[in-house]
Amino acid sequence: MRIIGSTRATRVAAAAVVAASLLGLTACSGDSAPTPGPTLPVDPPSTPAPNSGWKAPTEPSIVFRNTAPGDDFGKVSSVALSAPAGARTVSPLTCERVDASRRALSCLSRLDTDPVGYRATLYEADGSENVFWSLPGPPSRTRLSPNSQLAAWTGFVDGESYGGVAFSTQTIITQVHGTYYGPLDAFTFLVDAKPYAAPDLNFWGVTFADDGNTFYATAASAGRTWLARGNLRGRTLVAVREGAECPSLSPDGTRVAYKKNLGTADAPRWTLAVYDLGSKAETVLPLTGNVDDQAEWLDDQTLLFGLPVPGSDGDFNVYSAPADGSAAESLFLEHAWSPSVVR
Repeated sequence: MRIIGSTRATRVAAAAVVAASLLGLTACSGDSAPTPGPTLPVDPPSTPAPNSGWKAPTEPSIVFRNTAPGDDFGKVSSVALSAPAGARTVSPLTCERVDASRRALSCLSRLDTDPVGYRATLYEADGSENVFWSLPGPPSRTRLSPNSQLAAWTGFVDGESYGGVAFSTQTIITQVHGTYYGPLDAFTFLVDAKPYAAPDLNFWGVTFADDGNTFYATAASAGRTWLARGNLRGRTLVAVREGAECPSLSPDGTRVAYKKNLGTADAPRWTLAVYDLGSKAETVLPLTGNVDDQAEWLDDQTLLFGLPVPGSDGDFNVYSAPADGSAAESLFLEHAWSPSVVR
């Protein structure tokens, strides 16, 4: 098991700028914030970590965070891809956010310590720990690459507001086995072919291409957000389109789905849009809910995303919608959140 200590972003000097400029951004949040806690020690544990009890699916599946009230709330679960309404397999592993493949699982978890802390852990297919590191605050999102070789997580920086007037994020990319690329704050960000730097610049919501190098993420500064294309080996991000958050690349690599605000900064109305990377055409989906989530592609034609169950505390349902905007959403999987498609 490897252990990596997180590099905490320095935001103290930028707090006033962030408060003024990031009004209304939610960093793919989707539910209420736990109380932020300190970072974890990075000293190796004295004994090996026990097996998590999670096992990678051997058949096409949906892996998700179970949100049904009861003893299994928050546990990593799965259903057959062909029968999402069928019986679900519930593991002992509890995560706030999760992404899975047949070879790995990324789990962002809350530690029941005093004060509360947070941790990101990568697990092997057999449920054993590969690597873990501390989160700087409450978890936002995590993604694995299509080939399971890369992982990314976003956490809110301790001391900043989760979904209110201001927040700061830290986003890390690492190989599951190998190179640690570190925080995106250290990458060069280009807007209109010119380097852009600001105290309030934040990145979140990574999605990977299948070439082991290209990724997309959200960049935000001074009240603006961009869809940014990243180059790991070049350690650069380039602004592609303004007004997009929480991207998700289609399996065929031709389109990016993202959150789009149809309201104002003070009163956001979130929906999903799909951007064709070739034609540069944007399709806004006719969704009825307020979609504050990073979408997952069920296939090249269909998107999955979570919506809170009205009147509940922490319960969500996963909905599907055609990516061409031909119809509104329909219920796909009840009592579920943070879905990942294991093909």
